[in-house]
Amino acid sequence: MKKVITYGTFDLLHWGHINILKRAKALGDYLIVAISTDEFNALKNKKAYYSYEQRKMILEAVRYVDEVIPEEKWEQKVEDIFDHKVDALVMGDDWKGKFDYLKPYCEVIYLPRTANISTTKIKKELLLANAY
Repeated sequence: MKKVITYGTFDLLHWGHINILKRAKALGDYLIVAISTDEFNALKNKKAYYSYEQRKMILEAVRYVDEVIPEEKWEQKVEDIFDHKVDALVMGDDWKGKFDYLKPYCEVIYLPRTANISTTKIKKELLLANAY
C-alpha cells in the first residue's frame, strides 16, 4: 500500500482544497492529511476561521482523506514519515523546493495549485463584502 501525506491549515474548505486532495489521493492508496493545530497556527502568526477540531471533522468527511493528524511543529515531518510509513509527501507548488530535504526519506511531489482560488482570496472578498 502506497501512503501519501500532505500538510496545511485547510481553513474555509473550498474546491481548490478538494482538487489537491483528490490529486494527492490519486498518487497512492492511503492519504494522510496533517493539519495545523490552533497553537501551531499562532506560532506562524496565522488565525484559522475554524478551530482545529472543526477543520479535522470537515476533512474526515472528505472521501479522498483516509486519516487526519495534527501538525504541531515544522520539524515533525521526518517523524511523521517514519511513524506513518509514508511513501510520498505532496504539497502545492508554491512550496516548491522547501521540502526537498525530505527526499532521502520519501518521494516529494509538488502539485500545481488550483488557479483563482485560495482561502486568503475568500477572506479578502468576505471582508470587502462586509465593508458595504
